[in-house]
Amino acid sequence: MASGEDSGENGTKGSMWDLEQKLDQPMDEEAGRIKNMYREKKFSAILLLRLAFQSLGVVYGDLGTSPLYVFYNTFPDGINDTEEVIGALSLIIYSLTLIPLLKYVFIVCRANDNGQGGTFALYSLLRRHAKVNTVPNQHRTDEELTTYSRSIFHENSFAAKTKKWLEANGFRRNSLLMLVLVGTCMVIGDGILTPAISVLSASGGIKVDHPKMSNDVVVIVAVIILVGLFSMQHYGTDKVGFIFAPIVLLWFIMIGGIGMFNILKYDTKIVRAISPVYIYHYFRRGGKRSWTSLGGIMLSITGTEALFADLAHFPVSAIQLAFTVVVFPCLLLAYSGQAAYLMKNKEHVQDAFYRSIPGTMYWPMFIVATLAAIVASQATISATFSIVKQALALGCFPRVKVVHTSKKFLGQIYIPDINWILMLLCIAVTAGFRNQSQIGNAYGTAVVIVMLATTLLMTLIMLLVWRCHWIIVLIFTVLSLLVECTYFSAVLFKVDQGGWVPLVIAAAFLVVMYIWHYGTVKRYEFEMHSKVSLGWILGLGPSLGLVRVPGVGLVYTELASGVPRIFSHFITNLPAIHSVVVFVCVKYLPVYTVPEDERFLVKRIGPKNFHMFRCVARYGYKDLHKKDDDFEKKLFDNLFMFVRLESMMEGCSDSEEYSLYGQQTQQSRDMMLEDNTNMSYVDSTISTMDSIVPANANHTGMSSGQVSSHTEVDETEFLTACRDAGVVHILGNTVIRARRDARFHKKIAIDYIYAFLRKICRENSVIFNVPHESLLNVGQIFYV
Repeated sequence: MASGEDSGENGTKGSMWDLEQKLDQPMDEEAGRIKNMYREKKFSAILLLRLAFQSLGVVYGDLGTSPLYVFYNTFPDGINDTEEVIGALSLIIYSLTLIPLLKYVFIVCRANDNGQGGTFALYSLLRRHAKVNTVPNQHRTDEELTTYSRSIFHENSFAAKTKKWLEANGFRRNSLLMLVLVGTCMVIGDGILTPAISVLSASGGIKVDHPKMSNDVVVIVAVIILVGLFSMQHYGTDKVGFIFAPIVLLWFIMIGGIGMFNILKYDTKIVRAISPVYIYHYFRRGGKRSWTSLGGIMLSITGTEALFADLAHFPVSAIQLAFTVVVFPCLLLAYSGQAAYLMKNKEHVQDAFYRSIPGTMYWPMFIVATLAAIVASQATISATFSIVKQALALGCFPRVKVVHTSKKFLGQIYIPDINWILMLLCIAVTAGFRNQSQIGNAYGTAVVIVMLATTLLMTLIMLLVWRCHWIIVLIFTVLSLLVECTYFSAVLFKVDQGGWVPLVIAAAFLVVMYIWHYGTVKRYEFEMHSKVSLGWILGLGPSLGLVRVPGVGLVYTELASGVPRIFSHFITNLPAIHSVVVFVCVKYLPVYTVPEDERFLVKRIGPKNFHMFRCVARYGYKDLHKKDDDFEKKLFDNLFMFVRLESMMEGCSDSEEYSLYGQQTQQSRDMMLEDNTNMSYVDSTISTMDSIVPANANHTGMSSGQVSSHTEVDETEFLTACRDAGVVHILGNTVIRARRDARFHKKIAIDYIYAFLRKICRENSVIFNVPHESLLNVGQIFYV
C-alpha cells in the first residue's frame, strides 16, 4: 500500500494513473543517468584532442583576431613614451588572464545548460530553480522531464531566501528579464560589429604594401567580403566548417611564431610586462589618457561572450584544453611581439600588426588574416542566430523563419531575416565609420555590457544552482564587477566617438523584443481569464449542441489546460463541429531539449462519447521544431497510443481495482467539471462506458478484457475513419488593441509597434505549415 501522501496524490490523478504506475514502475535510476548524461560523459584522450582542435574554428575565431586592431585602438593618437607600451601590454596580459581564462573558460563555461551556452541558457537554468517565468504556462508534469534538472533548497538556506526574494516581486522578475534581453541585444550588436572590425582590419593590410592606396578602396574590399560572407550563410557552417579549424590553428601558430621572432629580434626585455607594477606606472604617467585607452585594451578580450554562446557542440574540457594549450600562449606571444616591435618603431602603431610581420611572410599572413577574420565573423553570426532562436522560443522575439542547415547538428541554423538585417547594418557601420578606431569604440561598449549582464546572472546561478557559499559568490561578483566596471567607465568616455552605435542598435532590438514579449504575455493572460468552463461544454451533451460531421478538428491554443475561448466562439457561430476535437498546445520549456518519447502529452476531455482530447507538444529552446506532416503524424500516433493504453488499463483491472475505479468515477467527474485537469500520460477522468458498450455487457458473459478490447477497436477505428475524412486546423487570431483610456505610450506600443510586428512576422499558419484548404481562422479582439 502507498503512503497517505502518495495515496492523496494518486487520488487526484485517478485510478488509471495508479494502474499505469503499477504496470510501469518509474525508472528513477535510468532517468537520473539521462539527466546527468552531459556531465558524466567521458572522452578518450584522442577524441578530446580532436574536439579541442575543432573548437578552434568555431569558438576562438573572434578572440584570436583581436591582435589585428588592439594596439591601434589603444593608442589612436600615437605613442608618447615607449614605457606606455609595456604598461598597455601588462594590462592586456592580466585582462586575458582574469576574464577569458579564469572567469569564462574555467567558471562561466561550467554554468552551461547541458552544453548550451549564452544568456538565455543561464536564464533557463534560473527559471528551473525559481519561479521567474513571466508567462505562467508551466505545469508540474514538465518538471518530470529527464532533462528538467534542478536543485532542492533547504528552507532556511541562503539560496532559499534568495529564491523567495526573487519570486516575491513582479518588478524583480521583469528586471531579470530585462537584464537577459539587454545582454541578448548586445550579442546581436556583436554580430554586427565583429564582421565590420575584423574584415576591415584584415583588409587594411593592403595599404601597408601599397601606402598610396585610398582608404575608399579598403572599405570597398571589406564591403565585398562582407556581402559574400552573409550571402553564403544559407549553406550553413556545416558545409565549410571542416576548413575553419585548420585556418584558425594556422593563424594561431603564425601569430605566435611571429611574436616570438619579434621578441627575440627587437626587445627581449618586453617580458617585464608580466609585473603588475607597470600597470600602476601606466596610469600614473598617462592620467585620463591612459584611463580612456582601456577601451582599446578591452578589445583584447572580445570574443569571450561568443565563446560562451557557441558552447553547444563541444564539451567544456575541450574548450579549456584548446584555450590553455593553444589560444592563450599564442595570444600572449602575439601581443608581446607587437609590443617589442613598437618599442623600436612607435610611429608604426597604426599598422602595428602588419608592420611587425617579416617581409617574406607578408602576403601569406595577409591571406590567412583575411580568412581568419571571415571565420571570426562566422562564429559571431552563428552565435547571433542561436540566441535569436532561443529568444524566439521563449516568446521574446517576433516569429521569423528558422532554417536548420545541418541534420547532424541541430544547433546550426540560419535565419534569413536576421541575416540580411545584420548584413545591411554591418555594411552601414563599415562604410559609415571607414576606420577601425570608431568601430573599435562601438565594439568595446557592446562587449563590456554583455560581460556585466553575464556577471549578474552568474551571481544568481552560483547562489541558486550551484548553491555556493555567499562569501565565494561575493568574491567572484566583486572581482568581476571591479574589472568590468573599470572598463565600462573607460568606454563611456568614447560614447560620442562611435560608442553610441551598439547602444542605438541594442535599444531598437530591446524595444522590439520587450513589446513583443509584453503582447505575448497579455495574449496568454487573456486566454487564461476567458477560457470556457468545462461544465458548460459537458452541459451541451455529446453533440455539443451541434451537428458532429466526420473529420478531426485540431484547435491550436496556448493553454495547456482548459477550453480556449475561440472554441466557444466557434461553436456559437457555426452549426457544425468535427466528430473528433483535439486541443493542441505547443509550448517551449526552459530546457535545452525535450526527448522525443516525452514530447507529447495526451489526455481526454470529458466522457468518451464526446471524443475530445488535449495534446500538449513540448519543446526545448534548441529542438528541431518543424510543423509539417511529421508533426501531425506524431500527434495521431500518440493519440492512438493513448486510446490503446487507456483501454489496456481498463482491461487489466481486477475486481478490487475496478471497484476503486468505480469509486473514483464521480470524483473524477467533479474534478473535470472544476477543470482541475492534471496532465499525465493517462487521463484520470474516464467516464462510464454506457454510451459505447451496452450496460448489460458484463452480465451477458463479456469479461472486462473483452469489453476493453472491443472499446479499443471501436474507438481506434472511429478515430482512423475521422482522420481519413479530413483534418482541419483551427487557429485563433487574437488581435490586441489598447483601450481608449490607455496611456499614450501604451497606445504607441500596442496599436502601432506591436501591430506592425504582427503584420510583418510570419503567420501561425505558415509556421505550422497548414495547407490553405485545411485552415480555419477564428478571430477575436482583446483590449488592454
